[in-house]
Amino acid sequence: MFCFQDKLLVQDRGNGVLMKNLGAGSKMSVLHWNMEDGSVVPLHKHPHEQFGYVIQGGFDMLIGDERAVLKTGDCYFIPGDVPHEFTAIGATEAIDVFSPPREKIPG
Repeated sequence: MFCFQDKLLVQDRGNGVLMKNLGAGSKMSVLHWNMEDGSVVPLHKHPHEQFGYVIQGGFDMLIGDERAVLKTGDCYFIPGDVPHEFTAIGATEAIDVFSPPREKIPG
């Protein structure tokens, strides 16, 4: 029911990407990201729908065949099974929500 910052485990995903699993319910899961400037989450896809919100920094982002530059306060919606990629612009912090919940993030 509650998520406390001092109890969350930080996963170092390599290449300047840090992830915290904020939790999951029966219909969604939520992740918190910190990325160094220029770090990349390479092109991938998954069956889950994904919503994200840029807390600070930004992304050069590819979703399917559409590319956009997002900045603080912008959001993105990714349909299931659509390839997507993130490149951080500046020190970037974001929240992602997945539905249905992600089982385990590979890597």
